[in-house]
Formats: sequence, C-alpha cells, structure tokens
Amino acid sequence: MPVSNTTIAEYLTKHFNHFDSELKALLEEKTSLRTFAAGEVMMQTGQYFRATMLIAEGRVKLYREGEDGGEFFMYYLEPGDACALSMICATRQQRSEIMAKAVEDTTVIAIPIELMDELMQQYKSWYYFVLETYRQRFEELLEVIDSIAFRSMDERLEFYLKKQVRELRSKQLRTTHQEIANDLSTSREVISRLLKKMEYQGKVALYKSYIEWLSEV
Repeated sequence: MPVSNTTIAEYLTKHFNHFDSELKALLEEKTSLRTFAAGEVMMQTGQYFRATMLIAEGRVKLYREGEDGGEFFMYYLEPGDACALSMICATRQQRSEIMAKAVEDTTVIAIPIELMDELMQQYKSWYYFVLETYRQRFEELLEVIDSIAFRSMDERLEFYLKKQVRELRSKQLRTTHQEIANDLSTSREVISRLLKKMEYQGKVALYKSYIEWLSEV
C-alpha cells in the first residue's frame, strides 16, 4: 500500500485539534504510525491490546464474532475516531472481544498502553475525548439493537444502505450482496431478493460492481 508522508503532528492537527498543545506534543513524541492494507485484519477476537489506535486515514470495520464463526457488524471507525474498547481493555490488559478489519488502506496513530493512565489523569482534553468516544459508540450500538429488535429485514437493509451513503458521502456503494448479508447476519439470497425488490421500487440501481442509491437519505 502507498506510504503517506504525513507526520503524526499533521494528523493530530487535522483530526484531533481539540487536544491541548501539551497532549499533542506528548503524543507526537511517544506514539507511532501504523499502516494496514485494505482487507487486513487489525485486531483478532481474543488478542491482547498492545496499543490504543486513533484513526488517521482510511476506514475500519468492527465485528462481533459468534461461536459458530459468524460475524456481526457493529460500526465503522473513520479519521478522528478511536477504538473505545482498546482504551479500557489495553489499560486493564484484557483480551479483545471484537474483530477489526481495514475497509480501506488505513493509517493509525498507535498509543502504547503504558501511556493510558497518564493520559486519563493528566490531560482533560483526552479524558473528555474518551467520554465522547464512548457516548458515540454507545449510540451506534443502540441503533444496531433497535434495527434488530424493531425492524423487518427489508427495513434493516434500507437503513443500512442509507447509513452507508451518509458515511461514505457517496451514492455509489462498492460492496457485494454477500458482504451486506454478512453485516446484517442473513443470507446472500435474502439480500439479493430484497435488493431486487428495492430496484423495482426505484430506490436503488444494481450494477455488477456497485449499488447506486437513488432515493433521498
């Protein structure tokens, strides 16, 4: 994958400028950049966290794995986000209960676990960032729970596609029926049938390599 010439300081200014200057100086000195190719698994279920990751470039997908090997999509992380679970699990040396995969070529700022206590105790801007990160992830999980508990599969699919369009800021979604089925914990056949129904209703146009959203979001 191409290597960016962007420095840690530049990433912090671009995506984490709400951090105070002393915190940014410390992170610039003590952290490192890591890159992951699109499709690369960044964290396996059961693996120990060695660092907290701030997303600097790219997009990361988080899953919960079932005992049968199935995957359940939780949410995405984008530039300016952090992995909420790693913030607490790294400090307490707990194993990961999720799997993280790079959707695009991704660069992260890796913060060593030995810094976590110091960051929480000495830097208010980090403390409030952690709280806000947990609030955002909690709200996203509530959306997932509401979708499962209160929506039919065709409603879940429409909700899913609209969210993809908003987050990617594009009405052309380069994904497969199988990938959508994995994210919604159903079969490819069900997704294909529902997409055909949505195409008939004029909500989407189906192409070989992408799905185009035609309705409002």
